[in-house]
Amino acid sequence: MKLTKKRHACVRLEKDNRTLVIDPGVFSEEDAAIGADVILVTHEHPDHFNEERLRAGLQSNPAAELWTLASVADKLSAAFPGRVHTVGHGDAFTVAGFDVQVHGELHAVIHPDIPRITNVGYLVDGSVFHPGDAFTLPNHPVDTLMLPVQAPWNKISEVIEYVREVKPKRAIDVHDALLTDLARPLYDLQIGNLAGADHLRLTPGDGTEV
Repeated sequence: MKLTKKRHACVRLEKDNRTLVIDPGVFSEEDAAIGADVILVTHEHPDHFNEERLRAGLQSNPAAELWTLASVADKLSAAFPGRVHTVGHGDAFTVAGFDVQVHGELHAVIHPDIPRITNVGYLVDGSVFHPGDAFTLPNHPVDTLMLPVQAPWNKISEVIEYVREVKPKRAIDVHDALLTDLARPLYDLQIGNLAGADHLRLTPGDGTEV
């Protein structure tokens, strides 16, 4: 597959002329979901779920389908009947040639006073895992981990330990819109030296084979 990094938490995966997009949120490009055959959303926070971007993607391809949790699906299912599917931990499905497994149940703790919401991660073709906003362990070998590198709910030691626990062949940064260019070399150095996997940072629009 070809993986293209979009802004923040959004990525595009392409194979056999089919396209899968994960988490086209408000920080992502306006056309992040355009042309997708499959769209996956991990949770309802706006940096992962933007209704306008999802509607644009579903309207651009009448055969496109959205797979997500109930809090997102409820907002779009009436407008796109039969094309919006609700998923949860343990589900597995094949769509547009992509095999998808669903892992995880809750968003990471931001603060004890903030209620935790549902969050699911997606393992695509048994190879690429996007955890959304959680340090979910997929309990499956992972070639490429989409690594939430900076967020209000994590710190660098947790990010490093997460890579060590998942043990991917490579970790590629996502969830990075709040990380300044000044701080990036420090994150690159620490994750690269300590996490135990190849670490790759792509700028939006850059791609790699996975």
